[in-house]
Amino acid sequence: MITVAFENHLSHPVFALLKATANKTSIPAYVVGGFVRDRLLNRPFKADIDIVCVGSGIAFAEALFPLLKGAKPITVFKTYGTAMIQWKDLTLEFVGARKESYQKNSRNPIVEVGTLAEDQNRRDFTVNALALSLNADDYGCLLDPFDGVADLEAKVLKTPNDPDITYSDDPLRMLRAIRFACQLDFTIEAHSLQAITDNAKRIKIITNERIVDELHKILACRVPSAGFLLLEKTGLLQYILPELCALKGIDEVEGHRHKDNFYHTLEVVDNICANTDDLWLRWAALLHDIGKAPTKKLIPPTGWTFHGHEFVGAKMVYKLFKRLRMPLNDKMKYVQKLVLMSSRPIALVDDHVTDAAVRRLIFDAGSVLEDLFTLCEADITTKNPNRYARYHDNFKLVRAKIEEVEERDSIRNFQPPITGEMIMEYYNIGPSKPIGQIKEAIKEAILEGEIPNEKMAAWEKMIEEGKKIGLHPHEK
Repeated sequence: MITVAFENHLSHPVFALLKATANKTSIPAYVVGGFVRDRLLNRPFKADIDIVCVGSGIAFAEALFPLLKGAKPITVFKTYGTAMIQWKDLTLEFVGARKESYQKNSRNPIVEVGTLAEDQNRRDFTVNALALSLNADDYGCLLDPFDGVADLEAKVLKTPNDPDITYSDDPLRMLRAIRFACQLDFTIEAHSLQAITDNAKRIKIITNERIVDELHKILACRVPSAGFLLLEKTGLLQYILPELCALKGIDEVEGHRHKDNFYHTLEVVDNICANTDDLWLRWAALLHDIGKAPTKKLIPPTGWTFHGHEFVGAKMVYKLFKRLRMPLNDKMKYVQKLVLMSSRPIALVDDHVTDAAVRRLIFDAGSVLEDLFTLCEADITTKNPNRYARYHDNFKLVRAKIEEVEERDSIRNFQPPITGEMIMEYYNIGPSKPIGQIKEAIKEAILEGEIPNEKMAAWEKMIEEGKKIGLHPHEK
């Protein structure tokens, strides 16, 4: 066991109060887990602090609470023997030291009261098994039974015990290993990585909600591709996101080849992460090409095509969100829309840019227009510097064209100059199919540039369309 001085990391006033409570209650207490790990790595101060008590964590929290002026009421989870206090910018969680055992078909352990050593022994990784004493006799000392400090210095993830048992007992730890490797830029020790591969199928017993939480954290990393490459290498990805696995590989028939859309997708994700922290925009980058696998077709002499992959991909987004129990709300619709429109700006770059095409893009994209361009620019992964520069220059031209058309035609927040109520009053009819026909004709005329986005021009178009379908103005 390595014991090192850690007192210089205890400058926050909460630690003096924790020390006083440990002394008053005679309940030995230790800070464990992420806070300790991150302080040793000189990462930003972690607002979530986990405290293990050799005794009752709830009793310790209740004794501490009066010292925390302005703290929110204690939240107690009696079933788990834990308590949580939110004070100022901190979330403090208290639990009694415990030991665990597992049954084959559940990651929920059988829990018994244990010692600090037994509690450290049940931790997922050596770097998370570090315990910082809050007790008067050895305050500020770090207890490191598994050489976690050495693993931090080596930037390696190991399990305290046999990794095959660790991951089989709680398969969520496989995702946590990959997420930590991605977050911290660590390597997973070879034996441990093999154990993840051997136990990959066990991920099926983990709830989708817990899996998605880890996926969110991987996508929030600076370079998410590192995590997704590990997910694919270990075989976990096929159980979580088979739609991505289906993109892997290059087919060649009679000299016709296509790029590996799996690795291309990961490049796009990394590219977009340099320009946005928006989680759902990152999800859109991850899923923007999932429709290519089911639409891939070789058409000689053209080569490989993926006709309609955006439409197919958008439908797959709904199925994927539903399967993983992700929110089927505006977030899902946002991702769907970006996937559906992911090739639209590229088409404008390749072809002659007409005002009508630009107006329609602005109208169809609406509030996601800027995010759509961020996605499309991230989608440029060519390694040819001349082509790379040309594509980006072309996007700048399209952006400039959008600004010009939008300033003139006010399409982005398009509201019909003529409402359905106006049409019904003019013709003295109720809600009916002709109302929709006229409104659609006015909208199309504006988008195609046949009439300006103005009330008088739209009114004349309404009269013209009314005559075509046999409507007559109401005589007052």
